[in-house]
Amino acid sequence: MRLIICKNYNEASCWAANYIAGRIKNFAARADKPFVLGLPTGSSPLGIYREFRSLYEKRQLSFTNVITFNMDEYVGLDAGHPQSYRRFMMENLFNHVDIDKGNIHILNGMAEDLTAECRAYEESIRACGGIELFVGGMGSDGHIAFNEPGSSLHSRTRVKTLTRDTKIANARFFDGDPDKVPSTALTVGVGTVMDAREVLIIVSGHSKARALHAVIEEGVNHLWTLSCLQMHQRAIIVCDEDATDELKVGTVRYFKEIETSVAERKG
Repeated sequence: MRLIICKNYNEASCWAANYIAGRIKNFAARADKPFVLGLPTGSSPLGIYREFRSLYEKRQLSFTNVITFNMDEYVGLDAGHPQSYRRFMMENLFNHVDIDKGNIHILNGMAEDLTAECRAYEESIRACGGIELFVGGMGSDGHIAFNEPGSSLHSRTRVKTLTRDTKIANARFFDGDPDKVPSTALTVGVGTVMDAREVLIIVSGHSKARALHAVIEEGVNHLWTLSCLQMHQRAIIVCDEDATDELKVGTVRYFKEIETSVAERKG
């Protein structure tokens, strides 16, 4: 696992966006060899999406041969709902870049058969050859997507009941009222994320410090679902200084020294 420690959220977002853009460019994607990208919603990736838009406007990034799969969607919110994740993605990224709308995959929270919808989503990922790079954020309790604490580390895309803590955290998008937050969502599983050939997670703020400590310095534990990254062959966590507040000094120094050495070799 790599831990990239940046000064603040903006620097972390820039680092992550440029890294992802470089991966897409170096992949040399084409119509018969698309780059399959997993994407999150919420506040964590907003800076990345802002940088994506900027890179696209500078003609330094193209989504022409990129296929995307989003992590999750609320059950019961149609695509036009102000807080649906489909609308979030269209407004914050897809409407501003050159992606083929047919290459966008987002779970349908209005599907008549939610189990079938989840099964079809997994099948679509497999049909595209699997996800090359899955981008994500982390909740303050260490969860990824809507895989709440206690989720199986082998879980697949499914219907998930949201905890009260998650509803309170997301209430800011629903007039500050947790009771307006849907009680269930469709989400990719921990196993779905782990199947990706690479995973990049952005983490910022002191509120995530305890979870980051558990994910990096403690053992693999389904109560901190993102700790699964310890078992991934190619995982990167990009964080700001505030998020490292509960890491050991030696841990922070170790990861900073590694990245300094990498930069020196490249220089």
